[in-house]
Amino acid sequence: MSVRRGLLAFVATLLAALATLSACSEPEADLVIYSGRSEELVAPLIEDMEAELDIAVDVRYGDSAELAAQLLEEGDATEADLFFSQDAGALSALAQAGLLSDLDQNVLDVVADRYQDPQGRWVATSARARVVTYDPTQAPEATEFDSVDDLLQEKYRGEIGFAPTNASFQSFVTALRVTRGDDAARQWLEDFSALEPAAYENNIAVLEAVNGGDVSLGLINHYYWYQMQQELGAEAMNAKIHYLDSEDAGALVNVAGVGVLRSSEAADLAADAVDFLLSEQAQQYFADETAEYPVREGVESTTYDLVPLEKIDSAPIDLNDLGSLEETLALLDEVGLT
Repeated sequence: MSVRRGLLAFVATLLAALATLSACSEPEADLVIYSGRSEELVAPLIEDMEAELDIAVDVRYGDSAELAAQLLEEGDATEADLFFSQDAGALSALAQAGLLSDLDQNVLDVVADRYQDPQGRWVATSARARVVTYDPTQAPEATEFDSVDDLLQEKYRGEIGFAPTNASFQSFVTALRVTRGDDAARQWLEDFSALEPAAYENNIAVLEAVNGGDVSLGLINHYYWYQMQQELGAEAMNAKIHYLDSEDAGALVNVAGVGVLRSSEAADLAADAVDFLLSEQAQQYFADETAEYPVREGVESTTYDLVPLEKIDSAPIDLNDLGSLEETLALLDEVGLT
């Protein structure tokens, strides 16, 4: 073989190898999302977003509070274009730090005022209600509860399940602080702790404990109960749920939501992603797949028989006030509920 032919063969081999490496490498993302919503829950929806918008999305999954803290640390140097949060508190913290850009009014008009930032920096994508789940054989009186104060009875010692490290419980405690003040919230938590409540890893474990008769009562979000009922069947479901009075922090309706990072170099694509998450397609996904409440008017679940969101007496709380998570965590640590 001549030197020239050998060189040509080498170049051809090198080009083929480079082509193979290029084909195996990940395509560069058009949009980077920091998601406090779990991969198991929203990955199918993100895939639908990629197909609908014809873009590549890189999703960094994690805890909403931790991702918000990361974004606060990264500031304008962050690679994130969109923050998809599990709760309003984390979004509020970023908005107050000036890290979120204003959303288009046409987007905001899709959602009721109480489920968006008054200054238009974030918007809800779905909603969930806090409820008391109860074993009707052990605590049938739970149907008469108006307030979380009704749980503070000696007969419920060791009989209340909760998930202290879960964001939804922490948001409830923040709502307690907002509505009653720190001193009254501390007193409630101390009284609650004195009853030796049973701590579980998450809402699912709390519900399973109530459904199995291990505890009489539990504090959870509504959709866990609907999902379990769908899985087990109504006849096999023992636990029930009760919505508290509208003036109580235990009636909190919190939201998952999104905000576009002010520093994003793909702001238009991020805005398109927000549009998609509020589209009828995405809202139907939340209603049918996760049993959450859609925030777009006219969308109803075809899978779950949900109590309509407008019929739920939500606690009168500005969701931006849920941004003081640091103070809530300090209070929970102070009373020994972490």
